Amino acid sequence: MRRIVSVLVPLGSLLVAACSSAAPASSSGAERAAQSIQTRSVASTATGFTPWSTYHRTASRSGRTANPPGTLHRSWSKRLGQAVYGEPLVVGTTLIAATEGNQVYGLNARNGNVRWRTGLGAPQRLSGLPCGNIDPLGITGTPAYDGRTGSVFMVAETRGGHHTLWALNAVSGHKRWHRSLDVLPHRNRKAEQERSAVLVAHGRVMVSFGGLAGDCDNYVGYVTSTSVTGLGRTFHYAVPTAREAGMWAPPGPVLGRNGHVYAASGNGAELSGRFDRSDSVTELSLPRLHRQSLFAPATWRADNRADLDLGSMSPAMVPSLKRIVIAGKRGTVYLLHEQFGGVGSAISNLGGCHAFAGSAVVGRTVLMPCLGENQVRALHVGRRHLSWTWSSPPLYGSPVVAGSKVYVADRGSGDLFVLRLTNGSLIQRIHAGTLTHFPSEVVDGGFVFVPTLTGITAFRG
Repeated sequence: MRRIVSVLVPLGSLLVAACSSAAPASSSGAERAAQSIQTRSVASTATGFTPWSTYHRTASRSGRTANPPGTLHRSWSKRLGQAVYGEPLVVGTTLIAATEGNQVYGLNARNGNVRWRTGLGAPQRLSGLPCGNIDPLGITGTPAYDGRTGSVFMVAETRGGHHTLWALNAVSGHKRWHRSLDVLPHRNRKAEQERSAVLVAHGRVMVSFGGLAGDCDNYVGYVTSTSVTGLGRTFHYAVPTAREAGMWAPPGPVLGRNGHVYAASGNGAELSGRFDRSDSVTELSLPRLHRQSLFAPATWRADNRADLDLGSMSPAMVPSLKRIVIAGKRGTVYLLHEQFGGVGSAISNLGGCHAFAGSAVVGRTVLMPCLGENQVRALHVGRRHLSWTWSSPPLYGSPVVAGSKVYVADRGSGDLFVLRLTNGSLIQRIHAGTLTHFPSEVVDGGFVFVPTLTGITAFRG
């Protein structure tokens, strides 16, 4: 994100390791168990829909599902009072959507009727923040659902710049527990923003934080780890730089094939001296988020000077090759081992994609969201090389693949594009509405659900 101020704040010892936060404000073991059984029962009787429990469907953010809809037509649209920045979730036949007004809705996925609605406090107005571009600022990151507990998790920003992790019952919307994630006491919580998707894996809820648009004031990128029960310590890893290095990409932390979590960070404060572990991808172990390895481009100093975040995209996992792909604002795509070797340790690199937000992975093909080129580009991944195979018509959004079709909600036009996976050619184009900065979509049960600045638009095929 663009640097507005250049004052550097000394690094505190709290940035390197883990810390604990208060116990959850409320939780009930009996209530959790009973409602978990209810949630699984509802999900198991659903017909047509499969679980879409997290950003791009899987913890690895693969963005792939099996069954594409036919020719699309508008099925329904629902105004929800404020913008929906994150992807909705599908649990049974319920579509769960969260708004910048801190309202969480459970909608009938087939017709948009409201099944439940839960408010999580007054959102933060832009006038009370040091910078930013979302007003009001409430729930921005995509929530995540955990089938074992039947809970759906999201982070709400409320008046005063507080960031709270909430667990709701996915069937009823009832509040189960909540916990503050403002775990860095010497930072300005009003300068932090939770734009990234929540990740649930191995009984933990992971949440990453970056800064506001403008990169103002005293913040640093960090990721937290909390039990899905709300009990015990909240651990965190913070980038050990004086300031910035936001972990803000919309897909958020990504689960690797090895069970570790990978998080990308943006430009940090160091411009000429010793490497500060910013502008990087970091491999973290669970539950405590201990750093295992790290990759950064050899150009990290120049990236920091020019605001060329590597962390504008989350890592793309290519499990069949045990490889990872990452790109950022510089426009360079890097091919990496799953265990990183430090600065300049990429296997190979390739120019041609200023990447923002989320990719989709099909075998050895990664569909890259190239904002700078205003295209989705298909990247062929080998063990030691990368090559481009096709580019889409002019459009930008985070792609999702269903069968042999690619779905992209285009930020500029507000249209949903359907492309052929084989060559990127256009199959269909249909208007969805005014879209958010980094749009995405959900493809499930013969429907495509597109979050907009006013709510949800649903297409059926």
